[in-house]
Amino acid sequence: MPCSAVTLSLATITSIIAVTLLTIAFATDNWLRIEVKRAEIQDFLSKHSDAQSQALLDSVNSKYYYYTRTKGLFRICYPKERPPTVKTYLSPVETHCNNINYFIPDDNNETGNFTDDAWTKLHMGRSMIALFVISFLAIFSAFCTGVTGCWRRSPGNITATAILMLLACLLSAGAMGLWHGVDYYEREKVVGEEYPQQWSSVLQDNTEVSYDWSLVLGWMGVFSACFSFFLFLFGSCCLNSEKQQEQLNNMQYIMPVYPQKQQYAYGGYPLPTPQAYAGPYYTTGSAAYGPYNY
Repeated sequence: MPCSAVTLSLATITSIIAVTLLTIAFATDNWLRIEVKRAEIQDFLSKHSDAQSQALLDSVNSKYYYYTRTKGLFRICYPKERPPTVKTYLSPVETHCNNINYFIPDDNNETGNFTDDAWTKLHMGRSMIALFVISFLAIFSAFCTGVTGCWRRSPGNITATAILMLLACLLSAGAMGLWHGVDYYEREKVVGEEYPQQWSSVLQDNTEVSYDWSLVLGWMGVFSACFSFFLFLFGSCCLNSEKQQEQLNNMQYIMPVYPQKQQYAYGGYPLPTPQAYAGPYYTTGSAAYGPYNY
């Protein structure tokens, strides 16, 4: 089997895997999991009757950050209990969620009091979504050039497909990096009651934050796109060498044809050459009648 056929088949499979993983990661809400031990918090606060403990107990029953939740790119979902003060809706996987606000547009000027860190986090979040969308457009363009290249067996189209897959890989990797930047700012930089820096000590002690499977799928999609780029590039080189070999093989069947000068009689028929009639030639006399004498 030709090298290009095997390589391009593997490249197609890995590119399909890449776009599938990135799509699932982009659409699901399990990038980050915040597990809150509500029972332990309530038991701790019930043992204290001071005003601060009573205020915290009221927050436990009303504030969303006292509830176990998963966070994606667009939604915050509550797989267990859901806060009564937050308006939620059922997601496609039947989980109660509320949307993450990127303030597009900001009709009520809610970003007017944002700090520099909050603005940086917001810009990184918006850029992250934009990079993911552009990476999907690059993958779609790679699909078009890849189909055309395989149909026409064109090394140029396959090379263009490899470049587009590299672009999709870099864009999606940049989006993943921005997501980690947003996560870092939420944990370490941005100040607010819903962010870990201003959580109460009892909430910090009874909360576990961990990365979830959507994040893993996202990084797997990035690496699959990178692997697809190398396979398409190698397939282009194989296809180019095979076409050159075909041209060399075809050259062997081309025989040189040299024109011959011949004399033509009236009517366009060629005159016979002297070698056309072999045999003895006779002079005048009895020999002119042939080898027999009469």
